[in-house]
Amino acid sequence: MSYLMLLFLFGLVLGLSAVASNPSPFFAALGLVVVAGMGCGVLLGWGGSFLPLVLFLIYLGGMLVVFAYSAALAAEPYPETWMSWPVFLAMVCYLGVAGAGAALFVEDLGGGLWGLCAGEMEMNMLRGDIGGVAVMYSLGGGMLIGGAWVLLLTLFVVLELTRGLSRGALRPV
Repeated sequence: MSYLMLLFLFGLVLGLSAVASNPSPFFAALGLVVVAGMGCGVLLGWGGSFLPLVLFLIYLGGMLVVFAYSAALAAEPYPETWMSWPVFLAMVCYLGVAGAGAALFVEDLGGGLWGLCAGEMEMNMLRGDIGGVAVMYSLGGGMLIGGAWVLLLTLFVVLELTRGLSRGALRPV
């Protein structure tokens, strides 16, 4: 399980450096999806089951809106990829800084947080996120419906903004 968590954390750092170093919204949106998936994998490894699922679905819904808006406003004929030199050098620098920070705190990874999370799971009768689900649906139902309504409204606003001369996304460029 520790190797899987380290894989998720490495993917999280790699995706964050890909997002931070890329100026093109097309590839940055793909990096954000990778970051969301890896972050939800880390939450799954630490004992949550419902929260990562809800976080992933809501985050991907928000990313759909942001990606549609940014792709329509910043349409480039030749976007910079991860293998172009400025983007690649920035990504290597970000990964180097993250690696140096991890090397400073490598002794803390041995048993501190990992041992606490692994040892505490066997003693619980109820999982923590199950109680949060009950509270979210009982006390936070109005906020949940309001958040879904705002996301739907935002989607329609973005689609209307990017429609362009009433021809939609199928117009010739």
